[in-house]
This record gives sequence, structure tokens and C-alpha cells, in this order.
Amino acid sequence: MVKAHGRCNLACRYCYLYEGPDRGWRSRPAAASAAVLERTALRVGEHALAHGLPALSLVLHGGEPLLAGAGTLARFTDRVRALVPDGCAVHATVQTNATLLTDRRAAVLARHGIRVGVSLDGGLPEHNTLRTDRAGRPSWAAAARGARLLAARHPEAYAGILTVVDPATDPVELYESLLTLRPPALDLLLPHGNWSAPPPGWTAGGDTPYGDWLCAVFDRWWGAGRRETRVRLFEECLALLLGLPAATESLGLAPFDAVVVETDGSIEQVDSLKSCYAGAAETGLDVFRHGFDAALRHPGVAARQAGVVALSARCRACPLLTVCGGGHYAHRYRAGHGFANPSVYCADLQRFIRHVGRSLAEAAALPAVVPAASQGGVP
Repeated sequence: MVKAHGRCNLACRYCYLYEGPDRGWRSRPAAASAAVLERTALRVGEHALAHGLPALSLVLHGGEPLLAGAGTLARFTDRVRALVPDGCAVHATVQTNATLLTDRRAAVLARHGIRVGVSLDGGLPEHNTLRTDRAGRPSWAAAARGARLLAARHPEAYAGILTVVDPATDPVELYESLLTLRPPALDLLLPHGNWSAPPPGWTAGGDTPYGDWLCAVFDRWWGAGRRETRVRLFEECLALLLGLPAATESLGLAPFDAVVVETDGSIEQVDSLKSCYAGAAETGLDVFRHGFDAALRHPGVAARQAGVVALSARCRACPLLTVCGGGHYAHRYRAGHGFANPSVYCADLQRFIRHVGRSLAEAAALPAVVPAASQGGVP
């Protein structure tokens, strides 16, 4: 994941990156320099060669990466592809709020094999009231125009839509509103909260607002009779229930497999850790002095490569372990106790996983594919 630009043209009021506890972005350059991008491309190439990688994922991120310019993103991606070994596929994606997306920029990205993921809170103006520009003006009109442009003129470059779950919204209405933007895939993400900074609407009383919301959308998606769009969280959950491999930070036991290169060349862990405390993502490494293997040896990364042994005793004893995997790493944090805790969404995840398991079992006319409910589930 490469931070092409470290600033954003929006000022979303809930943003964990710019409104959260880590303010490291303030001391970094706004944009990655040509030297940082060149050195990063060289490091990606040497890593792919050293490990014989058949493929890798290159995510162009921010801030808002389009502030760096579509041409810069295209040249950098081309450079990475030129430096990886023959036969190594570079799957490039830019994650954008879509407000700066024009037909010319989309055409440049599509021509250079860069797919475009769009971040939205929903498919209606009222879903996006917290996504304003720096002057407090709504961003919806420009963002929706960008998403519709992709669907109509550059469908081959349209990666999908990323939406953060808000249990205050009507789940089916929100899902159906996103379908009108014709995304080939949806990513439904839980807000980055933890035990010391719980997510909005969360209580310790055993209610499951996020699990209930996900179950409602799953039922609408599952019962459609055809796949209107891919929903990554649902497909990953189904795969894990069937004993198949799945790669997502939100579920399962797959090892951590991503690093971030910041605009100054620093190598960090994923941004979600910045929602926990200042400096949580830091490694002390940079692309000028270190290769990516050095990041693999960092204690924070090693802990996320350790699998089951790094989880809390409660998680290791849970019958849903192989599906849930302890939930998202950042959601396990509790100040003074680190990350060896169940997810703050433990009850919600249990509710969602068991619901999906029952639906799968009923559809296949098989015995239930998830064990009986465990006792408790939260520390």
C-alpha cells in the first residue's frame, strides 16, 4: 500500500486517520516525492524477485491519491511492473473518494491497468452528510458522478465500492442504494473502534447492532436469486464456513500480508492501527535503508504472523475461531492490555457468522455448519 498523497480534499467528520489519536501525518510531506516513489518501486521489485512472487497487490492510497495526479499514479505503476520479475502480475488499485474523478483521469487509470475503488457511505445524499469538503460543503454530487462515470464509461476499471457500516442507517435501503451505482463488488467494513474507544452505537450490554445490520444486508443479498454484486465480507465468511481459504483482515486466520509506504518513505503497518494510539503503526523502517523483509521481522508484524497463538485464551477456546479469527486486529486493542483480546465486535461477529452458517445449512439441506453458541464471548 503506497501513500501517493498524504492529504485529503474532504474532511469526513469520523475519519480515524485525520481525526484520530495519531497525528503523524502532520509532519510528513503532502505528496510522495519522485525519489520516494522510485525507491519504493525498486523495493517492490527486489521483494518480488527474492520471494518468487507470482502476483502482488499494489494499492495506491492516501489521503486522496488522485491529488497526486492520475499521470503520477500511472507512471509509478508502470515502473513497478517494469521492475518485478517476468511472470509476476501486479494487481493495481487506487482507493479514492471519487470527487476528483473525471473521464480523462479514469481513462488514464484504465489504460494503465489500474482499477478504481470508491469510498462512499451509501448511495443516497443523506447517507453521506458526514463526508464534506474542507469548507463543510457536501461531497455527494461529485462522488456519485465519479462512481457513475466508472460504471458507464470505464466498467473494466471499476473495482467496486467501500462502505463503513453505520447501524443507524436502514441496512436494506443502504444496500439497494449502492446497487444503483452498479458496483461490481462491495466491501462492508466495521468502523475502527476498540475496547478503549468503542465504535458508535456500541454498548457492553450484549446488544449486536452491527451484527444485526450485517445479517439484514446478507439476507437481502443471499435471497436475491442472483448475484447482483459481490460482497467480499459475505463471500469470505461463506468460504471460511466451508473450510476454504479466505484473505481478509476482518475474518479468518490468514497472516497479515500488507505494509504501507508513507509519503516520506517510511514503512509502516496498516493505517487501521492508527485508530488505537499514536505511533501504533510505526516500525522505524524506511524504503531508503530497508527492504520489506525487514518489516516481516518487526515484532508488531511478527505478532500478526503468529496466527492462533497470538490470540486471547477466550478466542482460542471459541468454536468460531477458524471463521472469526479474532476479528480485525485493530478492533482487539485495549489500553494497558494491548491486542491479546477478543474483538470489540465479538458479539456482533458471533451473531453474523452463526446467521450466515444457518443460511448456508438451510440452502444446502445440511446439518448446521457452525457449532452451538458458546457462553459469553466478550471479556
